[in-house]
Amino acid sequence: MDSHKHSGMNKAFFLPKEQREPRWLIVDAKGLVLGRLATRIANALRGKDKAYFTPHTDSGDYVVVINADKVVLTGNKWNDKIYERYTGYIGGLRTATAKEVLKKHPTRLIKHAVEGMLPKNKLSDQIVKKLKIYASDQHPHAAHTMHKLI
Repeated sequence: MDSHKHSGMNKAFFLPKEQREPRWLIVDAKGLVLGRLATRIANALRGKDKAYFTPHTDSGDYVVVINADKVVLTGNKWNDKIYERYTGYIGGLRTATAKEVLKKHPTRLIKHAVEGMLPKNKLSDQIVKKLKIYASDQHPHAAHTMHKLI
């Protein structure tokens, strides 16, 4: 066999924890469509927008979403889209329309949409902690250098 056959070709790449350099991205949700916004956020949280993306490591960025209460839904989804949650008690199924959820918990619409787009595994629990959502344009992360995502 040739000795050069196993040189450096076809080596699997994975990013070591020490080489991770997560950035802080800021998104102004004002006037943006919920689903399209959530897709971009989920990809940034996972690191899929980077060349060195590795599925089994957390290589994504921190995402700060401001003006979450000004997000947009298309069509008649404000009244037709139903969110269900279960309290844990018998007969404890609670339903609310998107409009009701936005009124009571303005950040929950974006959080729910992004969580639904992340893989269902132990890593996603860690990834979702890097998502910071605020209903207004005030946020406590001013100390970080922010980059604009959208």
